[in-house]
Amino acid sequence: MDYTQVCKCLYLNFLVLAGICHSCSGVSQVIKAVKEMAIMSCDYNISAEELARVRIYWQKENDMVLSVISGSTKRWPKYKNRTMIDVTNNLSIMMMDLRLTDTGKYTCVIQKLEKGSYKREHLTSVMLSVRAYFPKPSITASETTSSNVRRITCSTSGGFPEPHLSWLENKKELNAINTTVSQDPETELYTVSSELDFNVTSNHSFVCLIKYGDLTVSQTYNWQTRFASRRRKRRNEEGLEMERMRLSL
Repeated sequence: MDYTQVCKCLYLNFLVLAGICHSCSGVSQVIKAVKEMAIMSCDYNISAEELARVRIYWQKENDMVLSVISGSTKRWPKYKNRTMIDVTNNLSIMMMDLRLTDTGKYTCVIQKLEKGSYKREHLTSVMLSVRAYFPKPSITASETTSSNVRRITCSTSGGFPEPHLSWLENKKELNAINTTVSQDPETELYTVSSELDFNVTSNHSFVCLIKYGDLTVSQTYNWQTRFASRRRKRRNEEGLEMERMRLSL
């Protein structure tokens, strides 16, 4: 029987063992962001001498991730070039360049050679949650065909799950002109953008609020009329003049 056949046979045994024993083990939690690195511990230490007599398996639900047999490490195609195992640190698996699809339950099984056959020595599971946080949105302003109307655009990208964008003023929701939400088919990350028109003859303080899952991110845009701006500038100048007069006394 060649190495590939041995691996397949062992893998089937491993899945059975995992199914039987999974309920015996607690599940720890690891939360990371997209493109970061996650370290998931098997919570089991072995010496260099023991490595030749131990088989190590890491799997995600029903998919194999990585195995170490007779000291030789094998990585499955989906995880090549971005997974490593640290045999000196609790047999932890390091997964780099995280993707949303990496979210799930990972199980580590250790089999030890005893009396000529391999028996399960240890099993533990880790729940990995990969999040994609939207950065603080940007708000840009542009002119319209009307001299009394100005348009602002709020946008952000790179988050997950699907966002909901709303414009608020004094905690009241406003009607946006155009709101678009798109998703990258490869990364599954979202981009959201929305436009709002307002009258420049009044002072405003708008909040662009984006909700996604149990998280929120927002940006504020303040507008003051030219009259209010000139009045504030004049007050500042008067205050500076009074301060200079006080210091000269």
